[in-house]
Amino acid sequence: MKLYNYFRSSASFRVRIALNLKGLPYEYLPIHLARGEHKQPAYADLAADGLVPLLALDDGSRLSQSMAIIEYLDEQHPAPALMPADALGRARVRALAQSIACEIHPLNNLRVLKYLTQELKIGEDAKNTWYRHWVRSGLEAFERQLAQAPAGRFCHGDAPTLADCCLVPQIFNGQRFNTPLDGLPRTMAVFDACMALPAFQAAQPSACPDAEV
Repeated sequence: MKLYNYFRSSASFRVRIALNLKGLPYEYLPIHLARGEHKQPAYADLAADGLVPLLALDDGSRLSQSMAIIEYLDEQHPAPALMPADALGRARVRALAQSIACEIHPLNNLRVLKYLTQELKIGEDAKNTWYRHWVRSGLEAFERQLAQAPAGRFCHGDAPTLADCCLVPQIFNGQRFNTPLDGLPRTMAVFDACMALPAFQAAQPSACPDAEV
């Protein structure tokens, strides 16, 4: 398999975690979003949405959108499972994952931040205030969701799931923008539990071949 991705992309980070948790080998192919490589014809011909990540399978099939990619991997390579065996558990994990991927991340990804500064002429300080506001309020909601869930080391139970694959990259990006993360005890405890695992450590941006200082 080939994974077209960007080291700082939260969505790419999610898929790297899932691949590592499942012990699946892949070829890392960097697409530098900040330099606009995703808009170049060579990549646009592969990715219809012009986004990362893109997973190219050995048979030539291509998959986009991190959530769809991870669920595909989980179905094709069921051990270790990233979704619970029961329907209620799967619904809870998807809800937690979507709280990150659908509620927080879309407001703060690179193309949105660039639009704020380049098109709307918003200053750097205002852009960062925007970022921190939506990440913090989203994580506060995530913390409340965890508080209503059964106790466990991870987002759902005592093994990583799709939800953890989404949470860790969001925390990394929140830290990069100096988002306050105090007062989120369960969220940060889950983050720490995840980062104790080699699969999460190896997927982090600083471990990527295209990582920049």
